[in-house]
Amino acid sequence: MVTRNPRLDEIGAYALEELRHRVTDLRAAGAVLHDFSIGDPDEPTPEFVRRALVDAVGPVSDYPTTYGQPGLRAAVAGFFARRHGVDWVDPATQVLPTAGSKEAIFHLPFAIIDPDADRRSVIWGDPGYPVYGRSALLAGGRSDPVTLRDDRGWLLDLATLDDDRLDAAAIAWLNYPHNPTGAEADLSYWRDQVAVARAHDILLCSDECYQEVWFGNTPPPSVLEAVDGDPTGVVATVSLSKRSGMTGYRSGALVGDAAVLRTQRLLRPNFGTASQDFVQAAATVAWQDDEHVADRRAVFGDKRDVVAGFLSAAGYDVLDSTATFYVWFAAPDGDDVGHAEALLGAGVVASPGRSFGPAGAGWLRLALVPTVEDCRTAVAGWQAGLDDGRVPRP
Repeated sequence: MVTRNPRLDEIGAYALEELRHRVTDLRAAGAVLHDFSIGDPDEPTPEFVRRALVDAVGPVSDYPTTYGQPGLRAAVAGFFARRHGVDWVDPATQVLPTAGSKEAIFHLPFAIIDPDADRRSVIWGDPGYPVYGRSALLAGGRSDPVTLRDDRGWLLDLATLDDDRLDAAAIAWLNYPHNPTGAEADLSYWRDQVAVARAHDILLCSDECYQEVWFGNTPPPSVLEAVDGDPTGVVATVSLSKRSGMTGYRSGALVGDAAVLRTQRLLRPNFGTASQDFVQAAATVAWQDDEHVADRRAVFGDKRDVVAGFLSAAGYDVLDSTATFYVWFAAPDGDDVGHAEALLGAGVVASPGRSFGPAGAGWLRLALVPTVEDCRTAVAGWQAGLDDGRVPRP
């Protein structure tokens, strides 16, 4: 009999992957659906990025180095200097390319958590990205979700946790702009979190996947802006998936504390997740260019105007966010699963909030991944569903 890791039963199925399979089955049966569930935008990857990848495919394919190409590490450091004013990042010791941010987030605890130690929990916000807690469990630690609340701006404030809880934590994952809600945090928030994490010797990790999707007057800060040139105990993870439309390329980076990155350099060659050299070449030019990012941001803004504008006009309670390409809104009757089912009947695929943790119950998330025109078509179908009673009115 084949044995089974009991932690797999503890974490259960990945909710959004299950939803994706269901959408595939419905489409195979002939349903016309506008999919707002998975964060994989329809806009094409910029041509200059694709060209860089093609040009880098040589006649011989070598194993990529886990450390990453020097040019890519320098490009990531250059991005932080331009975008965040963080000009002290050392490409040689404080940048480590990864195969996207998801695998980096998942694997990081394996080099940090001691399964036999008392301090082995991972703090993260519920609702939130499920990988934070799942990776903690599979690395032999404990998942410690903190309930986030609408009346507190969906912010995870470490200072509100008791000392025993903080002293049991090895890692705290924060994510602002926030998936799934779109909530935002300012620089003073980050300074406060850095102070608490350092006081309790917690590795503070900032998932900055959505830093470049913003629509207000002030771009979201990085946690590295809050460390005054000393990233001890602090790491940011970044990705090109949303910034540059490179979800399928799988390219990101860990940036920050050199000692933490050394642990990852010891760990990562064991499972071989370095991006291919041609992907690293494409990533290098993507990190060096900001114009295409502004263009993509404008498109996301147009989508948000269509979808969030419709929801507000229809009477839904919509979180007033100016970042991420997610729209977070309350189910009219508090039943996020039931409302998602009703929306399927109107041709709209939305993610129930509880897919991101129990605290998301009663809310739904829309990922602005269809084109602007498809967004218009989708809200027209949604309105028809409201008019004929297939979708309950707010």
